[in-house]
Amino acid sequence: MSSAPAPVATAVQNPLNLMLTIQPGKNQTVLEYLAENQAAINAALNKVGTVHFARFLMIPGTQYLFVITAYDGDFNAYIQAFTNLLGDVFNALLSCVDPAPPLPVQQNVADFEAFVSKYNLPTGLYSAYPSCTVVQIWGNGCAPPQ
Repeated sequence: MSSAPAPVATAVQNPLNLMLTIQPGKNQTVLEYLAENQAAINAALNKVGTVHFARFLMIPGTQYLFVITAYDGDFNAYIQAFTNLLGDVFNALLSCVDPAPPLPVQQNVADFEAFVSKYNLPTGLYSAYPSCTVVQIWGNGCAPPQ
C-alpha cells in the first residue's frame, strides 16, 4: 500500500522585482537618499506587516535600481499600504527615475499600481515557509513544511 503524498501548501507570499531606470547623473543622489531614509523605510515596512524582506539593489555601472521584496497577499493592498506609509519617500525616489509615474503616488495610486506592474520582472519565489504570513512568523505560529 502506498501512502498519498503530503498536500502542497498554498503559497501566500509573492515576489516583487521592480526595475527602475535612474536618470543620468542621479545614481549617487539615489544611493545617499536611500541610506539617509533607511530607518524610516524599515519602520514603515514593519507597519505594513506583510513584507518578509525588502532591499534596494543598484546594479554597478548601470542606471538600474531594483526594489526587491517578498510580501503576503494581494498586490493592490500591498501597493496601497506603501503609498499610505511611504508615499513621500517614494515620491522623492521616483522623481529620480525615467520614466516616473505620476506623482505624488498618494494621489495617483492606480497609476502607481500600473507603473509597478509594468516594471516588475516576474520570477519564481522559494520560501522556507510558503504558507506562513509575516504575522504568523512573528507570533511563532507557523511550522516549517514537512
